[in-house]
Amino acid sequence: MQDMPVQSPPLTWFSIGDGQQFVQAAAWLQTHTFKAIMRYQIEALSFLKHRLEQDVKLIDDLTASSEYNDTFDVFGVFMQNAASDYSAEAARIATIGSRLASETAREARKEARATIDGMAVGTPA
Repeated sequence: MQDMPVQSPPLTWFSIGDGQQFVQAAAWLQTHTFKAIMRYQIEALSFLKHRLEQDVKLIDDLTASSEYNDTFDVFGVFMQNAASDYSAEAARIATIGSRLASETAREARKEARATIDGMAVGTPA
């Protein structure tokens, strides 16, 4: 059996430095995604805590109401406040999502520019 000559791997269109930039960009994206998920979780838990406190208050208010009409008023106010809270929370979540998307797009443009500039510098004339 004849020994096969060892061949070097073929040259690619990107250098090791470009690969390193890609890995750094991927790591940034993962950490940014993790932070975004945590922001959403914090917001959701904060909202849930507030709503549960309001549920407890509703029970207290219902048991404290002495007349039948008071019960409807208490429940009506509760539902009005709940609808307002949920719409405000939806707006906050949309704002967080918009801000995160903007940050991600800005960073992706920056990384793409840096990678293209690095490739242009390493390209033989």
